[in-house]
Amino acid sequence: MAIDPQTHDLVAEIERLGGKLAEAKASITRRFIGQEKVVELVLSAMLCGGHALLVGLPGLGKTRLVDTLSTVMGLNGSRIQFTPDLMPADILGSEVLETAKDGSRAFRFIEGPIFCQLLLADEINRASPRTQSALLQAMQEKEVTVAGQHRPLGKPFHVLATQNPIEQEGTYPLPEAQLDRFLVQVDVEYPDRATEREILIATTGAEDAQSTQVFTAGELLAAQAVLRRMPVGDKVVEAILDLVRACRPGEAEGRELEGSLSWGPGPRAAQALMLTVRARALLDGRLAPSVADVAALSRAVLTHRMALSFAARARGETLAGIIDRVTARTLGLEAAA
Repeated sequence: MAIDPQTHDLVAEIERLGGKLAEAKASITRRFIGQEKVVELVLSAMLCGGHALLVGLPGLGKTRLVDTLSTVMGLNGSRIQFTPDLMPADILGSEVLETAKDGSRAFRFIEGPIFCQLLLADEINRASPRTQSALLQAMQEKEVTVAGQHRPLGKPFHVLATQNPIEQEGTYPLPEAQLDRFLVQVDVEYPDRATEREILIATTGAEDAQSTQVFTAGELLAAQAVLRRMPVGDKVVEAILDLVRACRPGEAEGRELEGSLSWGPGPRAAQALMLTVRARALLDGRLAPSVADVAALSRAVLTHRMALSFAARARGETLAGIIDRVTARTLGLEAAA
């Protein structure tokens, strides 16, 4: 049977992109050692045109990863260190009144660090809710409104935010509306002994490993377009819907969770899974995603879109445990640890 030319072209594009992504992964892991799963999740978010929340203790290389990504993906990067006294204007920019040589005065807009392509929001939970909200429009609409004017951000535009999970004085939990705008939550764990030994040797010598540029901004935009053209089978679509609805205590499918969850994931969770399963298949060199991809990404997509009830916390339940249980029951597959 003859293959449709458009299908043949798409297959060729996917295969070519898969090779380029393998090169990018290799370049990133030269500096971010032993965290392949973390690298894959962050790359998946960028391939989907989304944002990622990196949660982990200090010193695990989160900032180093974002700096490396900026180089490898060919993006103009910017960093904001979030502090309690940070103001929205410190992120967005502000208008200043300037006096010209002829004595005339006019306002000029000075762009803030958000006008970039890859924004590192370091320790985002240390800023006040007022300042955190300055990112809401930027993350969703890829533009900001200052002094009544809409100002577009870079293309592509990605926010990679880091968050310290230790509750300390001077931290502000992210509101649910903002958490929902992160495509995935990436948990950065301690490395194992062999990996830590490799990190120790690689980072304390005379020379540090260097990454090389693999993508340009235009190539990343093209990759995002290819990803959205990837086919997704009906079985995978139904698996996504089954899983998301089974995690909602208000739905018939999730009725058993009514005593464990205060709320469950909204439609953005299903959209996020629909995109990230394609990205995972791409990174794995496959032409289409499977139900196993849905299970593997369940924690990363659902954890920050759900909340434990007080009773569940008192019983010692965890969101990871609930998601794994629901995934195994709904899809017949275990979620990735």
